[in-house]
Amino acid sequence: AMGARIEGEGTDTIRVQGVKELRGYRHRVMPDRIEAATLIIAGAITGGDVTVEEVVPRHLEAVTRKLQEAQIELEIQKDHIRVKGGERPRSVDINTFPYPGFPTDVQAQFMALMTLSQGTSVITENIFENRFLHAAELKRMGADIKVDGNQAVVKGVESLKGAPLMATDLRASASLVLAALAAQGESKVSRIYHLDRGYERLDGKMKALGASIERIREDWP
Repeated sequence: AMGARIEGEGTDTIRVQGVKELRGYRHRVMPDRIEAATLIIAGAITGGDVTVEEVVPRHLEAVTRKLQEAQIELEIQKDHIRVKGGERPRSVDINTFPYPGFPTDVQAQFMALMTLSQGTSVITENIFENRFLHAAELKRMGADIKVDGNQAVVKGVESLKGAPLMATDLRASASLVLAALAAQGESKVSRIYHLDRGYERLDGKMKALGASIERIREDWP
């Protein structure tokens, strides 16, 4: 639309041929599917009733299919998704793949959900190496997780306990916040600068939904 010469849309290879100039164009930025998925899983893990607006449901199909497979109740409309939490979710297996497959950037959040599931789930990470660092932190809360290479076996438990936690990366920090919201007792998540790299005021949005969450500043000596 701006005059660029680009080929290969929908394939593994994009070819761009330079042009002398581009034309002006008005474009609406697409919604962040990862933030939307995080908020939906927040509703599921806490047993809440949450509606996430201004989403593109087809961008989230890999995630919503797995949530429905886990017996999470979803209402999917043209531009919003409502999640109604309730009973403990069923365990489901996931494999991360490039879009339109299950996104690696939702793997950690989904693992948090599966720690409270009924049964055993196997999570396979096919995109990045060493992307299960959040598993050790979830285990501090009482989660039953065993990591072997690019797979994590998660046996659901009835409840998690609050604990001091350390974020190791962007999505891991989100998973720890979700687990803390569902846990019994208080948790403190440190190094939340990771969280701020990918979410705008996530704590404020959670608080608006009724979560007991506060951002605190610690002065180090």
